[in-house]
Amino acid sequence: MNLSPVLAAQTTYPFVRIEQAKREAAARGVEIIDFGQGDPREPTPPAIKQALVAALDERLGYPKAEGLPELREAIAGWCSRRFGVELDPAREIVPTYGSKEAIFSFAQVVLDRDVKGVVVVTEPGYPVPERGAGFAGAEVVRLPLREENGFLPDLDELDEPTWSRVGIFWLNYPNNPTGAVAPLELYERLADLAVEHDFLLASDEAYSELWFDEPPPSALQVAVRANVVVFNTLSKRSSMTGYRSGFVAAPPEVAAALKQYRPTVGSAPQEFVQRASVVAWSDEEHVARTREVYRRKRELLLGVLERRGWRVAGSAATMYLWVEVPGNETDEACAERLLRHGIVVAPGSYLGESGAGYVRIALVPSEEECERAAAILEEVL
Repeated sequence: MNLSPVLAAQTTYPFVRIEQAKREAAARGVEIIDFGQGDPREPTPPAIKQALVAALDERLGYPKAEGLPELREAIAGWCSRRFGVELDPAREIVPTYGSKEAIFSFAQVVLDRDVKGVVVVTEPGYPVPERGAGFAGAEVVRLPLREENGFLPDLDELDEPTWSRVGIFWLNYPNNPTGAVAPLELYERLADLAVEHDFLLASDEAYSELWFDEPPPSALQVAVRANVVVFNTLSKRSSMTGYRSGFVAAPPEVAAALKQYRPTVGSAPQEFVQRASVVAWSDEEHVARTREVYRRKRELLLGVLERRGWRVAGSAATMYLWVEVPGNETDEACAERLLRHGIVVAPGSYLGESGAGYVRIALVPSEEECERAAAILEEVL
């Protein structure tokens, strides 16, 4: 049987590798505290669950790709309150099945490979934009995120011929895995470049609500929005990974293309999930409580890392600590050593070449587990 050569060329998804290593350690009797994958374990707020249950009916038809009007209006209201941006719920917002599937399929919808066949991604980072671009037949250009540049892409690394062929430029801030926050100036410059070179600036903002000092900006805020597309989700903000509910905010012509494409693949949130999502986007109190929980867990881990002489290179936002591996130990060897003591972290090199020498710690275990992990780390670091 002949399979897709793009699929055959894919390496193992990094979190699958982490899961395999974790299972092997557990089989040896190691008690696991898992900081490897960014899957929130905080309870979903009761009002959201109640809204989902209340929306269950005896029969539910196929959900429509454009989403419920009430959900689109709730998302537009949140964008207005949070970023001061007014969006047309009918023409500029598309609810999605989480943000992962929308990010993966985006290049298939908007990319003309014969005219603008380059997709720019940053690394280390979330692998889905690059993998989606590969399945769309794009040429992928990777921009490294280096610590000396604040984990921001150096746009001057792209020459004029490359800019002329760019169809999509992907950003992800607050950034997974580095925890960096982008200044509004980066969005402004890229939005200007998007107009100048006729590409789409695609901004994955899944972590926009997990911050510690001040709320980060959004690509929605840039003055030139004609070529800007923003992806967001309730997964991290409201601890709703299993619900699969997000949105795309896009110019009307891009939103129309998504609405034309999405019925073909059937990726719309179930109506009961959409009803629950209306409640989630309309409430900020549970988000503030969630931020406070992550703050406490962050302080626990920062304390032990500092005492043991480990340098945290990034933690301004998101649920992640981006930690430099000291000495001559590789990030993979460090992760393997910690796993022997039951602490699961993600080697930075799993997330891209520029991640070598760092490990990512996802603050998803409970506070009690974080306290136990801190005690273990005091002994083994």
